[in-house]
Amino acid sequence: MASRTISKDIITLRGSAAIVSEFFGYAANSILYNRGIYPEESFGKVKKYGLTLLLTQDEGVKSFISGLTSQLSEWLEAGKLQRVVLVIMSKATSEVLERWNFNIETDAEVVEKGVIKEKSDKEIMREIQAIMRQIASCITYLPCLDEACVFDVLAYTDKDTTVPMAWVESDAKLINNPQMVKLHSFDTKMHKVDTIVSYKNDEWEDEE
Repeated sequence: MASRTISKDIITLRGSAAIVSEFFGYAANSILYNRGIYPEESFGKVKKYGLTLLLTQDEGVKSFISGLTSQLSEWLEAGKLQRVVLVIMSKATSEVLERWNFNIETDAEVVEKGVIKEKSDKEIMREIQAIMRQIASCITYLPCLDEACVFDVLAYTDKDTTVPMAWVESDAKLINNPQMVKLHSFDTKMHKVDTIVSYKNDEWEDEE
């Protein structure tokens, strides 16, 4: 009698945390490249999510992002991470010019009861691919950054979260009267990530 094997796309909490934290790493690299925070020649091409993406070759930045994604994965698996914000600031004045907000909704039942979910890797990849395409085209909807800039990353966690010494308390680094653009979201069935970029509205200041 003929038989067939049916495979299901099972996602565990640890697997979901790995998917989301890895996404943050690639998204951060793409933002840094497309916003010109570091020289174009300091990035190398890789294939990911069915796209050609660029990753920094700067050892300091690579180490920072690697440490970041590792810590985010730990917090995601514990259900403690609420939001991650990549902030772009003027190097000369520290004025905040852009905030890339990644808001995270975690399925509490998964964390509390260890429930597993089903969603295909291909579907998740398509959703992430749509966000990465929007980041890559950000020059079409964001103002030009015509000065040297630096970046920082903020993590919003539950109050009872254990925070490593490498992380310090910070102000929210907000922008007054920002313009906002909502990007696509993706959902692993355990973690949903909504992406919004807010930026300084120079036109508003000109009108005043």
